[in-house]
Amino acid sequence: MSRRETNCATLDAGALERGAASLGVSLSAAQLDLFREYYLGLTEWNARMNLTTVTSWESVQERHFLESLTVAEAVSQEALDDGRFVDVGTGAGLPGIPLMIAFPHMRGTLVDSTAKKVGFLESMGERLGLSRMTAIHGRAETLAHRGDLREGFDLALARAVARMPILAELTLPFCRVGGQVVVHKTSRAESEIQSAVHAIETLGGRLGRTMTPSCDGADSGRVLVTVEKVSPTPARYPRRPGMPAKRPLMLG
Repeated sequence: MSRRETNCATLDAGALERGAASLGVSLSAAQLDLFREYYLGLTEWNARMNLTTVTSWESVQERHFLESLTVAEAVSQEALDDGRFVDVGTGAGLPGIPLMIAFPHMRGTLVDSTAKKVGFLESMGERLGLSRMTAIHGRAETLAHRGDLREGFDLALARAVARMPILAELTLPFCRVGGQVVVHKTSRAESEIQSAVHAIETLGGRLGRTMTPSCDGADSGRVLVTVEKVSPTPARYPRRPGMPAKRPLMLG
């Protein structure tokens, strides 16, 4: 048995398996092995570049993998079966890679503005055999104007990227009409969420549910904010790189 195989064998994935089951997600032995392999790749790359401050196997299962899988409670089964999603500001591939491991028929485009992180994503896509995953280097403000990406996704996802008024401008232009944005936030973000209503409506969206996932083992202080795409985003949005953060679309 190789060193890598030994390392994988020592990682008890019981917490991940149980937490996923509480979300209605059944993970096979092969899928659990892919999560272990993802963790090994993450820690290997993290030794030479900053991908995450959460590094223990127990914490990664809870704060990265299970939190990513909570998206399954906020979207339709159809989307999980064959949906196309974009993960904006994906960083270490979260929530995109866990979703693609758990739902291998999804098609995921993972976007990050840091070239080294995109290199990691490409490496992990090959290592894990995620043939339906694409990693793209660039700013969301620019990429959302590309004809092959604009309003071309069923889902737009973001986690720990920016405040809600900014996130609305970085995600909604990627969503098709009838699609959905799902954003991870803390349970203390209610005022921030409400401050984004003007931006959401300006960009063709409608604020949906804010829900607390029913996931055993995940961080109980997290919520999922959903936004429905109800009309096309005006052509001028998103504005040029940096502008959504510098001048968020807010009333007043």
